[in-house]
Amino acid sequence: MNSRPISEIPTQIRSICAIQGVRAAGTRDGKFGLSLIEATGDAAAVFTKNIVIAEPVRLMRERIQQGKLFGIVVNSGCANVLTGERGYQDALFMTECAADAMQIDAKEVGVASTGVIGRYLDMPLITRQCKSLTGALGNTPACEHAAADAILTTDLFQKHALVQADGFSIGGICKGSGMIAPNMGTMLAFLYTDAKIPADQLKTALQSAVDESFNMVVVDGDTSTNDATFLTATGEAGRVDSALFQEALSSCCKSLARQIAIDGEGASKLITVHVQDAKNVQDARHAAWTIASSPLVKTAVYGSDPNWGRIIAAAGRSGCEFDPNAISCWIGNGEEFAIVCTKGVISQDLSPAKALMNGKEVVILLDLAEGTGCATAWGCDLTEGYIDINGRYTT
Repeated sequence: MNSRPISEIPTQIRSICAIQGVRAAGTRDGKFGLSLIEATGDAAAVFTKNIVIAEPVRLMRERIQQGKLFGIVVNSGCANVLTGERGYQDALFMTECAADAMQIDAKEVGVASTGVIGRYLDMPLITRQCKSLTGALGNTPACEHAAADAILTTDLFQKHALVQADGFSIGGICKGSGMIAPNMGTMLAFLYTDAKIPADQLKTALQSAVDESFNMVVVDGDTSTNDATFLTATGEAGRVDSALFQEALSSCCKSLARQIAIDGEGASKLITVHVQDAKNVQDARHAAWTIASSPLVKTAVYGSDPNWGRIIAAAGRSGCEFDPNAISCWIGNGEEFAIVCTKGVISQDLSPAKALMNGKEVVILLDLAEGTGCATAWGCDLTEGYIDINGRYTT
C-alpha cells in the first residue's frame, strides 16, 4: 500500500476525540477525578506485571477476554488496591454507574483506577460524578480536556498524542509521573483508532508497541499495581495495512511515553538513552533501560556532570554482552553531541559534554560494537523535588 509519512502531533488537545466514533467527558472534585470515554469496537489491553494488582485490573483481565469494549470509566485519587472483595464489587459497580451515564451495557464497560494504594473508593462520590456526566459526552477539545484532566494525579500536565496515517488515525491520552518502571509504570493509557483491526491482532500490535514505548520509560524503578493500556478500534475507517498500523501505533505510544518521562515527579530534565550496535534488540533494551534507571546517572544529569563512567557501569550490570574496550559514548542535547569515550579510550576534555547538559533534555548515545540491535529508553533526572513529593504522598 502506498502511504504518506506518518504525522505525529504530540501536543494536540483533540487526539482521542479526533478519532471517528469516540466521545469523552470528565469531572474533578479536588484530587478525585472521574472520566468517561465512549467508543464501541474490538479491544485489547496490556496490564501491570506486579503480582499485587488493583481490583479493576483483576476485573479487566477477565473482561477484556471478550475482545470488545463500548466504553471506559476511570477514577483518580484512589487506586482501589488491597481492598479485597469489597474493592472488586466497587469496580463492578463503577462499570454499572458508567453504563447508566453512557446508556450502554455494563458488561461492555472497562474500568481503571489510579491514586493511593490501600484505601476504599468513595462510591457515593463516584456515583454522583457519573450522574453529573450524563449527557456530557462529546468529541470537542473541551470534552477531551476534561477527560484527560480528570485522570491526573501528581502529573503536572495532560498527555495527548495523535498519529495520522494513510486513511486512518490513532489517538491516545495517558497519565503517569511517578512509580514508573517497565511492565509498566504507574500509568494509564487509553488509545483509540478508527482502523478496523480484529481483537487478536490488536493485542499483538499493542504488546509490541508497549514493549518499545511504555516498557522503556523509567522515573524511579517502581512498578505500579494499576498499570493498564487499553486500545479500542472503532473500525469506521475500514481495514488498513497491518505494517503501517503497527508503525503508527508505536509512534503514538512513544510520544506518550516520552511525555511521561518529561513529567517525572520532581524532574527538571528529560533523559533519552539510545543504545546502538548491541548484540540484539533485547540486549539494547536492557542496556538502555538500566542506564535510564540508574540513580547515579540520573543525579549526574541533574548536576550537568558528564560522568560517563556511570553510564558504562550501568550498561555493564544490565546483563547485555559487550567488550568494554570497544564501546563508544556520546552525550548531547539531541542536536549536538560531544564524544566522551571512543572505543574504550576516554576523552580528556569533558567541558563540551558538560555544556550540552545544561538544557531541558540530555541525550546519551552508546555504541556497544557487538551487532545491529538498537533501542531507546526515556527517563528523567533525580532531584530533591522527587523526595518532596513522595515523602508526604499520603499525608
